[in-house]
Amino acid sequence: MDRHDIPQGVTAKHVAEMHQEDLKVQHLYGCKGMTYWCDDKRMTAFCLIEAPNKEALQEMHDHAHGDVPHSIIEVNQNIVESFLGRIEDPEKVKSSELPVIDETAFRFIMVTRLKCLKLNNNTSELQKIEQQNFNQSVIGIVDDYKGRVVQSNTECFLASFTSVSEAVECSLKVQSKFSQYTDKGQFEHSILQIGLSAGVPVTKKDSIFEDAIKSAERMCNVVKGEIVVSSEIKELYKSENLNVFVDSNFINTLHPSDERFLNVLMDCTEEVWNNTDMNVDKFSKQLGYSKSQLYRKMISITGKSPNTFLKEYRLNKALNLLNKQLGNISEVAFETGFNSPAYFSKCFSEVFGVLPSNYAKRTIINS
Repeated sequence: MDRHDIPQGVTAKHVAEMHQEDLKVQHLYGCKGMTYWCDDKRMTAFCLIEAPNKEALQEMHDHAHGDVPHSIIEVNQNIVESFLGRIEDPEKVKSSELPVIDETAFRFIMVTRLKCLKLNNNTSELQKIEQQNFNQSVIGIVDDYKGRVVQSNTECFLASFTSVSEAVECSLKVQSKFSQYTDKGQFEHSILQIGLSAGVPVTKKDSIFEDAIKSAERMCNVVKGEIVVSSEIKELYKSENLNVFVDSNFINTLHPSDERFLNVLMDCTEEVWNNTDMNVDKFSKQLGYSKSQLYRKMISITGKSPNTFLKEYRLNKALNLLNKQLGNISEVAFETGFNSPAYFSKCFSEVFGVLPSNYAKRTIINS
């Protein structure tokens, strides 16, 4: 899939004509133009093309009309269809002499995560059934709000929407459904977190909707609040709803400066988290803040101190390694940035309610 930034004055009809020029010469380069999306408002167009490599695609465009793509990524057709709803021209334009597709590829991305805070009790068959029922409810709710489930597992859902209003209202409905379960005493020691972001399929990154997905995941995983949305989501929702945003105690809207800080924080954390020498002093300097500034900023956005945040980030990485049975306790401790297996076990037990050695044994038995 490639991205073209459309110059001012270029319309969907112009893009359709360029697409037809591609189709005339595509055979010369072993390519096959499948479909495209054009967004006059955001001045972007995206082409889905079967090609032997990026160079062949660029040469085809250059030969056809001279407009070389700004970015090209390799995509899976099934994933494209999950996000965008189609991998061929819409039925309404297929019979047209000049198929003009004035349809945006801009999507609203919802990441939903069911986070277990304690691991000290074995999951009962009844709890497993309840979780399966809840997961089916989430899939049904996403469908009710005209969304598309792109990926799902027992803990996490990734969904795509064409309407910001439907994305926001779907997230509120999912949260309400989860509250019904917790009111009945189900999902004890669990919380539901939802992040909402928006974006286009191709940026400067390597995978489809990577920027939007990463933003939604970071809001879901890191920022305090049951539902966290970007400032762009709020403004676009208001533009569809008489300049009014939803009145909800569950939604936390990030200020643009907080979004920038979140990305700097997570980029830095992902780079240094497993460094055993990394402490709060070094972490603060790495981010360019004094210790007191960083503390205030992180409490405001994440609800956690820098020390707690870094420790829990490492512990969640350790949990993933234990789930995958990658290493013994000492190896996992050092690999995730802890100086001592004993201290690692103490921290793990405090956060998850079970010693890592006992959790690892249970993981092996369950597998």
